Amino acid sequence: MAFRGFLSPIWRGDLCGVKLSLPLRKFWRSLYIDSILRGFAMPNKDYALTMARYNLWQNENLLSAADGLSQSEREKDRGAFFGSIQKTLSHLFWGDMLWMSRFAGTPAPEGENTTTTGMINNWESFCADRALFDQRILQWAQEVTPDWFQGELTWFLGAIDREITKPNSLLVIQFFNHQTLHRGQVHAMLTAAGAKPGDTDIPFMPERFLSM
Repeated sequence: MAFRGFLSPIWRGDLCGVKLSLPLRKFWRSLYIDSILRGFAMPNKDYALTMARYNLWQNENLLSAADGLSQSEREKDRGAFFGSIQKTLSHLFWGDMLWMSRFAGTPAPEGENTTTTGMINNWESFCADRALFDQRILQWAQEVTPDWFQGELTWFLGAIDREITKPNSLLVIQFFNHQTLHRGQVHAMLTAAGAKPGDTDIPFMPERFLSM
């Protein structure tokens, strides 16, 4: 296992030349791994900017591919978690609006979590609204201060009927990860419908997005 080699000699149970017992070996392994993950996993302003640019690129990519399908094809139930391409895109937009209302004070979406799939009444209007909102996400990423990532956010979660508090650094990962999850579902449905979205890999992000 390559990762074990990376942690050697601690992975082998050697600490300053002393052979550790199995329980101590497991403890030091977990402590060492945790310290590494903490060092790599903390998001910051650069992370938010990169992901906001990626969000713009990929939404343009997927909506362009979806625009080539008929309305009935976009509304067809394809067995995804939210059923169709259109319902999944609606839920994603609803989620983005909800998180941005918490992060930046923008208007929260109407309705509850059970109504997230019904936001798209007109396809052309939705595409325009989505593009404008993606610019708002980018604006937030450009304006957010580095110390925001060290703070916490408290909000009322109706699903469990109580307030919860989580670190901003964790929540911004959730925000962008939620986008990636559902765009992946949309991408699969688009390809199944015969559409051909473009590249999705971050290293191939076009310069016009990287320079935003």
